[in-house]
Amino acid sequence: MQNFDKAPFLVIWEVTQACDLACAHCRARAVQWRHPSELSTAEGFRLLENVKALGNPLMVFTGGDPLKRPDVFALLERSIQLGLRTTVTPSATPLLTPKAIADFQRIGVARMAISLDGPDAKSHDGFRRVPGSFARTLFALEEARRIGLETQVNTTVTRHNRLRMPEIAEIVERSGARLWSVFFLVTTGRALVEDDLTADDYEKVFVLLYELSTRASCDIKTTEAQHYRRFVAQERKFEKTTPRNLVPNTISRQAGINDGKGLLFISHTGEIYPSGFLPLSAGNVRCDSLADVYRYSSLFRGLRDSSQLKGKCGRCEYCNVCGGSRSRAYALTGDYLAEEQRCVHTPTEAYAKMA
Repeated sequence: MQNFDKAPFLVIWEVTQACDLACAHCRARAVQWRHPSELSTAEGFRLLENVKALGNPLMVFTGGDPLKRPDVFALLERSIQLGLRTTVTPSATPLLTPKAIADFQRIGVARMAISLDGPDAKSHDGFRRVPGSFARTLFALEEARRIGLETQVNTTVTRHNRLRMPEIAEIVERSGARLWSVFFLVTTGRALVEDDLTADDYEKVFVLLYELSTRASCDIKTTEAQHYRRFVAQERKFEKTTPRNLVPNTISRQAGINDGKGLLFISHTGEIYPSGFLPLSAGNVRCDSLADVYRYSSLFRGLRDSSQLKGKCGRCEYCNVCGGSRSRAYALTGDYLAEEQRCVHTPTEAYAKMA
């Protein structure tokens, strides 16, 4: 398993919180207008240089909607020039034109990720709260496929769309996307506790994702459902073969990654967070070394130390592979080291006694 003490696997930069959608679950509580204290273009260039100095992490431009920044293509181009594998997550609005999609490809963006949260306009647009978002999503996926730009589909699963996940999966399959990233709710921003799944429902979704992974043409991964790795490990114990899509690009590559552990998030104003879903700042890129914050801050070091995990996560035989969502623990208990609240697994007695 990779050691993430010195460098992250993934860096996400929230380039703006401005967005023309009003999604019910929005982590960022996105608004229409850009914040006056956003990192400038020059500060963005310096940030990207500091990210590259960490090594060679994956670089994600997110928001809000990155297309709300007039300089987003200059920033993307600089990231690519530095040698960072760069992806972007635009919102499905009229800003996502054929030209914008073509420009992503022209400058060398590795992948465009776009969200799909329902299998039809009523369900998806109801979630995104802007009519026409579903049609724009399908258009963007088709246009990207037409010109050869690699895509990823992001889906946030809640109690409202859980039973329609198979239908969403069919659209993802038809889109030609390389990856389906399934996000599990963390009740921060606009997200509500009553929209989250129960622990038993998490397991039911895990069953679906695992079964789909045996036959889907794309890879499938989860975000803020680290215990899906535990589920997969348990399933493999009882199988003679391994689903081809789980190795090595998804589960194996995610092993051990968690909030602050292989992952860091930069806010639109430069705050350095362990995750976009864990709103605890360990510094700011305007005045702190990105590398020092990631490597030496007490927040990040504590998150990478599995011996500090509490409750059943601290006693679990899968703690180093999984570790539970630290963001969800914080959102639901106020303690980012508390046990995962949406996991049904009971640690084995033998391992619990050793811990």
